Amino acid sequence: MTGRGSPSRFLTAVLHNGVGRYVRQLQRLQLLFSPTAADARGARQFVEEAAQDFARQHPDVVLYVSPHKGPGPAPVLRAEYLNGTVREELIASKTSEEIVQLATKLANQSGLDIIRIRKPFHTDNPSIQGQWHPLTNKPSILTIQGPRLQPQ
Repeated sequence: MTGRGSPSRFLTAVLHNGVGRYVRQLQRLQLLFSPTAADARGARQFVEEAAQDFARQHPDVVLYVSPHKGPGPAPVLRAEYLNGTVREELIASKTSEEIVQLATKLANQSGLDIIRIRKPFHTDNPSIQGQWHPLTNKPSILTIQGPRLQPQ
């Protein structure tokens, strides 16, 4: 927490992702729904029409389809990430296309909470020379006299 009262952090890569090969942070996606409930119609359509396409497009995500017996609770899409975060999204009365969009959004996220970034850049090993600026590698005479005051 900062003095403003809202959490913030520096910009970092999750688990140093991108240093080697890219690793999708979504580990498994679980679809929990009732096969008979009226508000689970979109979930049933997703299973019949779009689940295989989603699984082909995201081969590194395990997709579980778990129908409940009886009316059961409202349909839920549960996402589990590599860092241990679990997110549950309610998909009651959503269409198959909306569920595909939601599943794709969950697959592209890192699992970290969305919070304010302090600076758009950060390094673990800061340079002792300072940041680069336009006059870094120019002759020092330009920095003393300025670019417009050159001797003639």
